Amino acid sequence: MSCSNILKNAVGIVGVIIILSICITPIIKLTTLMAVYYLGSALCQPIADDKIVKLLGQIGGTFKLLLAIMCSISVMLIIGVTLVIKISNSGVMMQ
Repeated sequence: MSCSNILKNAVGIVGVIIILSICITPIIKLTTLMAVYYLGSALCQPIADDKIVKLLGQIGGTFKLLLAIMCSISVMLIIGVTLVIKISNSGVMMQ
């Protein structure tokens, strides 16, 4: 019985690591795009119209919101998988 419990924990840990590796790619992309738009806004400020600078800054802010949403959803997914692992372990302990 304890061997199956160890196996479930190992599979659960591998699952969490796989979920982290899947979630980190869009987070890196969003961070890069946010930095590009903020940098573009800063570089265009001396030579471009204020409307364009403000637009690029707002697009960067939108990417910041998307990044916050993506991070919170990733954390919720990891918590959900961890809870499922914990519930399955408590079911084994009840037997």
